[in-house]
Amino acid sequence: MLDERSKLLLKALVERYIADGQPVGSRTLSKASGLELSPATIRNVMSDLEELGLIVSPHTSAGRIPTARGYRLFVDTMLTVQPSQYASHSLAPDQPQKVISNAANLLSNLSQFVGVVIAPRRTSTFRHMEFLRLSEKRLLVIIVSPDGDVQNRVIFTEVDYSQSQLVEAANFLNSNYVGLDIDQVRTRLQGEVESLRSEIANLMQAAVNVSSEAMSNTEDEVVIAGERNLLSVSDFSSDMSHLRRAFDLFEQKAQLMRLLDIAGQAEGVRIYIGGESQVVPFEELSIVSSPYEVDGKVVGTLGVIGPTRMPYDRMIQIVDITSKLVSNALSHHSK
Repeated sequence: MLDERSKLLLKALVERYIADGQPVGSRTLSKASGLELSPATIRNVMSDLEELGLIVSPHTSAGRIPTARGYRLFVDTMLTVQPSQYASHSLAPDQPQKVISNAANLLSNLSQFVGVVIAPRRTSTFRHMEFLRLSEKRLLVIIVSPDGDVQNRVIFTEVDYSQSQLVEAANFLNSNYVGLDIDQVRTRLQGEVESLRSEIANLMQAAVNVSSEAMSNTEDEVVIAGERNLLSVSDFSSDMSHLRRAFDLFEQKAQLMRLLDIAGQAEGVRIYIGGESQVVPFEELSIVSSPYEVDGKVVGTLGVIGPTRMPYDRMIQIVDITSKLVSNALSHHSK
């Protein structure tokens, strides 16, 4: 355990490094901490902190910078977050995709880093389904989700269906399966094939399969805003390999989703320090994240991605208020 003096010096060092981006020397630390300590005493404490893996001396510099462990101790035990200065911001209730896009931009604009939002997972139930004959053995399946989202998919069939058969199949699906999960519909259809005429059963199976694919489409699930903000962060602009790794992460949306999915399993605002675990495998990046809700149920995650040397107190405020704004906007829209 650290004594109070060591904690105060570590806190002062991390805050000074976040503010200036320069390794912190003992003289600077003496002024920043406000402690009446000799340079020799401060050097001894810094040596102890270095042995504990909380700070490190980069290259030949006489100063020290925090390690991932140092940042973690700082954010867990020393960070003080003031009342939010962002309470005046708002997000209007709108279509979910518009709310999500606006939220990503708000996160980016307030933080001056990268705003990321995982959109609510599409529901796998449907409110209405119908078939439209496009040409021989070629149909358009129209799927309406409970929140009014419309998905269209073209399917090719082995037989040419008449309009009356298409209406019959759509009526059966809409009368018997509305509100059920698509997987449940598939299972029940398989069990009822014997009692349905085979050609109609085949059509409905094809429709259910294409509905499942349409509703699980993850193409737009991760919304990212402000990647270019990282170009002006000195930590990245001084080393283009760091910047390339960051942009590779944004390109690989599946990996970004996994990071935020892990974050979404926790309550409230969470901080993931780059390099401290496999959650964020990039030493140069940290994530401040929070889940958001619709009508009291967690449906997605949002956050700010920026350099490990970020002002965590401000990022916590920004992520927390945006999470609440998104929850309110989506909950009001769903009513």
